[in-house]
Amino acid sequence: MEKLIVMGGGESGVGAAILGKDKSYDVFLSDFSKLKPKFKAKLQKEEIDFEEGGHTVSRLQEADLIVKSPGISDDLEVIKNLRESGIKIVSEIEFASWFTGANIIGITGSNGKTTVTNMVYHILKNAGLSVSMAGNVGFSFAEQVARQSFHNYVLELSSFQLDGVEDFRPHIAILTSITPDHLDRYHDNFQEYIQAKFKITKNQTKDDFLIYNKDDKVIVNWLEKNTVKAQLIPFTNTTIMTDLSAFIENNKINIKLNHNLFTMSVNDLSVKGDHNTRNAMAASTAARLLKIRKQTIRESMESFQGVEHRLEQLGKINKVAFINDSKATNINATFYALDSMTAPTVWIVGGVDKGNVYEDLLPLVNEKVKAIVCLGIDNQKIYNSFSNCVDTIIESSNMTDAVAKAYGLTEDNDAVLLSPACASFDLFENYEDRGRQFKEAIQYLKK
Repeated sequence: MEKLIVMGGGESGVGAAILGKDKSYDVFLSDFSKLKPKFKAKLQKEEIDFEEGGHTVSRLQEADLIVKSPGISDDLEVIKNLRESGIKIVSEIEFASWFTGANIIGITGSNGKTTVTNMVYHILKNAGLSVSMAGNVGFSFAEQVARQSFHNYVLELSSFQLDGVEDFRPHIAILTSITPDHLDRYHDNFQEYIQAKFKITKNQTKDDFLIYNKDDKVIVNWLEKNTVKAQLIPFTNTTIMTDLSAFIENNKINIKLNHNLFTMSVNDLSVKGDHNTRNAMAASTAARLLKIRKQTIRESMESFQGVEHRLEQLGKINKVAFINDSKATNINATFYALDSMTAPTVWIVGGVDKGNVYEDLLPLVNEKVKAIVCLGIDNQKIYNSFSNCVDTIIESSNMTDAVAKAYGLTEDNDAVLLSPACASFDLFENYEDRGRQFKEAIQYLKK
């Protein structure tokens, strides 16, 4: 019996352990931190052996195969040593893909991937297909492969998940954007991060498709210099007319797949903004490749409600609007958020800096932001970047404090925007926890 060791006991790790047991591996899970009670209970129910609060290196070295959770860096000494000893280390996405023949739509990008993933899932679900979402969203891909049998998986894939890919091959890959992100994990080397993103297409063949953002110079530049076996389908907010393309003409989305043309008015999209038009083009292109009816796609795009924690409108208190963009964990995502603001804005920003260059936001901050509330342990870079163009910059100790201070700086018809441009791990469990606390703090204000 092959020995499978899973490193990391979160959603993906526990899912991998369950799939491993299902496929007759001898499974052991090891987590450096304390396991959450719900994950510990799951492992105990499945009778899977585990340890928490540290790795026993001698046990790790017994592995025939290691599935490593995406949060664990390849640069850790223990990981380097295990690789050097010849042990194969893969991601949960790679491991799960070995045990399913389902059709896979893989979606990655610095920004937009969650929205596109949800859009594709929404269309396929409305079309009556057997489909599930997994990867960076929803429940573990591996656990779903073990416990259920879907014909289609829509996978949101982070660069960390793609780092551990060897044979993983999506039939349709979507690349939404590449901007500097997670550079702390990639040795401050943007090229390493770009390479990680493009691993989504490395095993694709001429029978597969790569749908990509032609308006993204980083993506276009990489494609000009590298060979891709998949059929390329660009999407763009400008006008192009190649046999395989998605583009805008006369305020309409046009998707051209050889002799087949799909059109939809941009005005009919439920979510607004240029970035969401691109997202809709990418998702609709994937749906057309899967032969989804045109009317189903149109109806789905008209009814799509957006994604929680991404420019989520939370209503008003005394004529002050509150917008939850907790999912904005990098500069580019916050750029979209600030660009969409039409009211004078009190901006809540900060967290764990991933190598941010805040200066890219200066023109928008200068135009849109009347005050800044810092939400992080170390806010010096924010002060240094914006003190010359924003008169009021204050610190807060927690989300309730941040929201109260932000509201106190507003007048009628202003807006409070949570768009942190940073990871959440200094004060929160994850961006969802940060967004939920933002909503709770607003409810507290209403009392």
